[in-house]
Amino acid sequence: MKVVVAGTGYVGLVTGVCLADKGHDVTCIDMNTKKIDTLKKGKSPIYEPNLEKLIVKNYKAGNLNYSSDYKKEYQYADIIIIAVGTPEKADGSANLDYVYEVAKQIAENLKKDCIIVIKSTVPIGTNDAIEKYIRENLKNDVNIEVVSNPEFLSQGTAVRDTMEASRIIVGVKSKKARDIMQKLYKKFDSPILFMDRKSSEMVKYASNDFLALKISYINDIANLCEVVGANIDDVTKGMGYDKRIGYEYLRPGCGYGGSCFPKDTKSLHYLATQGGYSLKSIEATIAINKRQKIILIEKAKKELKNFNNMKVAILGLAFKPGTDDLRDAPSIDNIEILLEEGADIKVYDPKAMDKFKQEYNYKVEYASTAKEALKDADVCFIFTEWDEIKNIKPNEYKELMKKPIVYDGRNIYNPNDMKRCRVKYYSIGRGK
Repeated sequence: MKVVVAGTGYVGLVTGVCLADKGHDVTCIDMNTKKIDTLKKGKSPIYEPNLEKLIVKNYKAGNLNYSSDYKKEYQYADIIIIAVGTPEKADGSANLDYVYEVAKQIAENLKKDCIIVIKSTVPIGTNDAIEKYIRENLKNDVNIEVVSNPEFLSQGTAVRDTMEASRIIVGVKSKKARDIMQKLYKKFDSPILFMDRKSSEMVKYASNDFLALKISYINDIANLCEVVGANIDDVTKGMGYDKRIGYEYLRPGCGYGGSCFPKDTKSLHYLATQGGYSLKSIEATIAINKRQKIILIEKAKKELKNFNNMKVAILGLAFKPGTDDLRDAPSIDNIEILLEEGADIKVYDPKAMDKFKQEYNYKVEYASTAKEALKDADVCFIFTEWDEIKNIKPNEYKELMKKPIVYDGRNIYNPNDMKRCRVKYYSIGRGK
């Protein structure tokens, strides 16, 4: 099938590459010509494990192409997948400008019957609205149907999450659209669940918001553990044995970030508010995560009072390991506070430092290794559990730092090991 994917961000690029790897004729569209040139050279504009290998493989095979000429590519596509961004507005709602822009381009250039697939995360009812919009603006006598097909990718495992999806959710109105989507995913060994479009849209929000809620819940419990003297590691271990709960997303830390959870929780909250309904669980999720992102600073201020002229090592910038994504990363909030209070900061991240330099004009030093960042530091904050950081031994903090004080936002170390090495160590939900 001839598939055109609008957008080469995480969702669009991974989707296009994986569909090409399953034998479809795929063209990825992006208005950023530099990004298209980069892709044609076999380079990925984003860091995602195994993605670049598949980019090279399928481009060489001829079934994966890139273009900025949407007028040509949209004309005779069998399927057009909309995978552009829906960034958060100031009021928490989803900005659909990019989705409507692509819809307009499709309506003006389509010359054959086509299935339009919305893979972007959009508010409930958007698929209906986009289908109406395209039909009202079609320049040629063609039939279209809009299909909801939300993504469930996790950055750092996006290729695997696509190739070995836990489920493929498809919202359709007709048997014809259902048959075409069945054909699109024929070679994927994943269950396909067909439903109406609004239910499909809701599955995406309900899934992401539940995971965000689970993270915030265990962070809330971790904070209470410190108050009452319990150990969150033992608590989560005891909880995880219950199959109804499981171990996934029960790791306490300094809050979630990235492109999905922050945006999707706020968007669903906004949608509910507009409908006159209050989602108390999501309101709590958002509030807990906001505080959790700076909980290490709060801990540090009790011990250190202020950070003026203090040498601070920051280990990890990305919101999680396996990606260079800095969107809503806890590191950013903390770096801003530390700079405001006069700290001298040296940062290290194995993948996200170049992007950090491009996106943030902060006066910080950049280390070439994690250990270099630690050298002569008064205090260290850990925000991302990269393997390189996890492999630093407790005694090395004592040897490298001027004052071995570590605030670990990802609970990497055993507190007893750090204590034996005479490192002042603070983590989440485990006391000192």
